[in-house]
Amino acid sequence: MTILAQAERLQAPEIDYAAVAPVLIVLGAACLSVLLEAFLPKAQRWAAQVVLTLLTLAAAGASLIGYAAAEDNPERGTVTFAGTIAVDRPVLFLWATLLVLGLGAVLLIADRSVEPGGAFVSDAAVPPGTPQDRARAGRFGMQTEVFPLTLFALGGMLVFVAANDLLTMFIALEVLSLPLYLLCGLARRRRLLSQEAAVKYFLLGAFASAFFLYGVALLYGYSGSVKLADIATATAGTDRSDTLLYAGFGLLVVGLLFKASVGPFHAWTPDVYQGAPTPVTAFMAACTKVAAFGGILRVLFVAFERSSWEWNGVLWGVAIASMVIGAVLGLTQTDVKRMIAYSSVAHAGFLLVGSITLSDEGLSGTMFYLLAYGFTTIAAFGVVSLVRTGEGEATHLSQWAGLAKRSPVVAGVFTFLLLALAGIPLTSGFVGKFVVFAAAVQQGMAPLVVIALVASAVAAFFYLRVIVLMYFSEPAADGPTVSVPGAFTTVAITLGAAMTLLLGVYPAFALDWAGSGQFVF
Repeated sequence: MTILAQAERLQAPEIDYAAVAPVLIVLGAACLSVLLEAFLPKAQRWAAQVVLTLLTLAAAGASLIGYAAAEDNPERGTVTFAGTIAVDRPVLFLWATLLVLGLGAVLLIADRSVEPGGAFVSDAAVPPGTPQDRARAGRFGMQTEVFPLTLFALGGMLVFVAANDLLTMFIALEVLSLPLYLLCGLARRRRLLSQEAAVKYFLLGAFASAFFLYGVALLYGYSGSVKLADIATATAGTDRSDTLLYAGFGLLVVGLLFKASVGPFHAWTPDVYQGAPTPVTAFMAACTKVAAFGGILRVLFVAFERSSWEWNGVLWGVAIASMVIGAVLGLTQTDVKRMIAYSSVAHAGFLLVGSITLSDEGLSGTMFYLLAYGFTTIAAFGVVSLVRTGEGEATHLSQWAGLAKRSPVVAGVFTFLLLALAGIPLTSGFVGKFVVFAAAVQQGMAPLVVIALVASAVAAFFYLRVIVLMYFSEPAADGPTVSVPGAFTTVAITLGAAMTLLLGVYPAFALDWAGSGQFVF
């Protein structure tokens, strides 16, 4: 058969453009944003990029709401792009979560009032520590390539949580990861620390991607396909050796757990959180966590649910290790950003508890937890960016002493956010932990929940330590000062704190949406 005859037999895949409109809008705007960088004068780029990015998120959100409202059969969902993308109720919830958290992160990224000129270097090509670098540090401009990079990362996250096969998931993983590697190295201050964080993240991320791809290859050898549904069918009964299944699943999960900063695959987290620009840290801590656990939920629920008895015990151990590592090592930290990093490792363990329940309650509880944790984290890093010394952000705990006497409002907001991370009632953190732990108890995982409760109690200590330091210590003579937040940072912090309170007092609307459907494939 000739090549021409073969081409005539090929048919273009049917695409449900309404279902995937949010992804197309975000990735299309990211390409347009690159063109703005190429053709606009430098003085006009920041305003144009901010407007384009905010309009993109608004348009993607509007298309998502329109599709969800007009969906004829929400239980069935849609599989499109030749079966590579599945759009169902969990995906719609995760997409909405990513877009609204991405909005908060973009507002922090765009702010140029807290740090004069913005948190990002004005010219990344200038070597750090040189006289040219010191001269440019005081300039008001910023490297506006951060906006297309953010949109590309967000677009990769949207595809990652909706991927219906492992090859698409791997491509989305790289699309979301590569921009983050670059963003981590663009801090205006402490550039060497920032570039060190970027190099560590890149190297460890490359190893994790290799594990993921090798796992995909082994699972292809086991099932003859990379589609999640075909892998699920193969695990139900096949004459092939289970060695490929066990090895492939293990390597695949290592790549996923790395991206979710689950211990003991968390080695990159504290260094990258500390060295990256704080708005990028907020973006990673909130949105990357949602994307990673969205992928984990889809892989476990769709592809490996029938073989859960083979891997359940292993992930029990991983969840325990993550909770213990995050809680115990968080006690030893003297840097606020590193403390929140180890807090995220502990929270990743709590999220994994809900993920391995393989129940509808566990699915909805985990997605609600991701929403609640994301809002709290973005607001917390927004507050961190406000507390400063003459050298920049006051990230060392000793520099936070007596903050309540200098700025009672900022100290009060940060206290509320820390209490939410600790899981105190009337905050979203309490509701998130409650629904996840309740789902685990229903599935007979009470011993794991007991360990999680103990880890939560231990982790609460380092949150309370910061609160005591702010309220019951005297500020130093050169102690912390609080920058007056600009409109963007004010909106981001207000949005995060308000949603933390709302989801703690009235969580029903989010829980109902999170529990309104199941994965399709």
